Amino acid sequence: MAGSTYGTILKVTTWGESHGKGIGVVVDGCPAGLPLTEADIQVYLDRRKPGQSKFTTARQEGDVVEILSGVFEGRTTGTPIALEVRNTDQRSHDYGNIMDVYRPGHADYTFDCKYGFRDYRGGGRSSGRETTGRVAAGAIACKLLKSLGITVRAYTRSVGEIEINDQAFQLDEMWNNRLYMPDAGAAQKAQAYLEEMMARRDSCGGVVECVIQGMPVGVGEPVFEKLDANLAKAILSIGAVKGFEIGDGFEAARALGSSNNDGFIISREGKEDGKEDKKEDGGGNGKRAGQEYKVVKSSNHSGGTLGGISDGSDIVIRAAFKPTPSIARSQHTVTRTGQELDIEIRGRHDPIIVPRAVVVVEAMAALTAADLLLVSMTSRLDRIQGFFGRG
Repeated sequence: MAGSTYGTILKVTTWGESHGKGIGVVVDGCPAGLPLTEADIQVYLDRRKPGQSKFTTARQEGDVVEILSGVFEGRTTGTPIALEVRNTDQRSHDYGNIMDVYRPGHADYTFDCKYGFRDYRGGGRSSGRETTGRVAAGAIACKLLKSLGITVRAYTRSVGEIEINDQAFQLDEMWNNRLYMPDAGAAQKAQAYLEEMMARRDSCGGVVECVIQGMPVGVGEPVFEKLDANLAKAILSIGAVKGFEIGDGFEAARALGSSNNDGFIISREGKEDGKEDKKEDGGGNGKRAGQEYKVVKSSNHSGGTLGGISDGSDIVIRAAFKPTPSIARSQHTVTRTGQELDIEIRGRHDPIIVPRAVVVVEAMAALTAADLLLVSMTSRLDRIQGFFGRG
């Protein structure tokens, strides 16, 4: 199977199936010397694991991670980092009634047509459990970014039609509810809505928003390896994501150029030092009349990129998740042999994907940002010369 590896320098390869012995990831390209322990990774996996509330599947997986290689005495060695999480609560018999049935909204039909067979136990590689490896790898990327002063934070923006109020936005509030919504009022309404969905044996979708702060100017390539394009690929590779936006997103299609363009202004930092003027460094920073200055944007409709390259402002992205396809109410479908029938999906399923997907979006955004940061280190000769002491 192709397509299980992501990244150019910081490469991530996930492996394993939903009902196999375990699931995991290999992370290659992480610089040596990064402090890393299993506890650093576990805190991210705990946000993704099932069984956290009545709105997530009751599958009781501990999702305990083990570092198999690439770390010595608490620091990365520069060699591939192998991580494993053992599966401990598989109930494959829950899927016996759909062994030869194509579940509506799932990859059963396309997987079967592509490979000639499929792992019907929870979807195999198509299962949301595959994201365990992504989150483990993303934890490493987040720690690498943090060492550079860059933070990545995702949260639930909407559940169904219930959206957070920007005026009531409090990021820390997301830790006070299991929906990870940074608006207490919206979270209460969303919980009531989800209880209604469960009573109706149905499901709903929602939107995850993610903000990358502290990204320097100049990350991303101008053609095929654009920062926003790679973020789009990373986010759309998450199962159940049906839409991606950056900045104003689709609202930009309704805007005018005069209102959508982000103006530039000069932000002066520091105090006058009486020294002679210095030329700009080629990145919009410099010193004039002995005072440091920085080019910044007066607004951020673009979402932190221009021409596929980071512009120094917050990178704001959103992912639209479809409703959970596994629902208890009757649905019409067909079997592999062409028989039509109605089925009711048994097993343990989330009425909404979004809460557990928040950390997955965060992980994929961090992996993309970290990878393109490493790629960007080779973009200017003067900086390469400076690194090797040849400048």
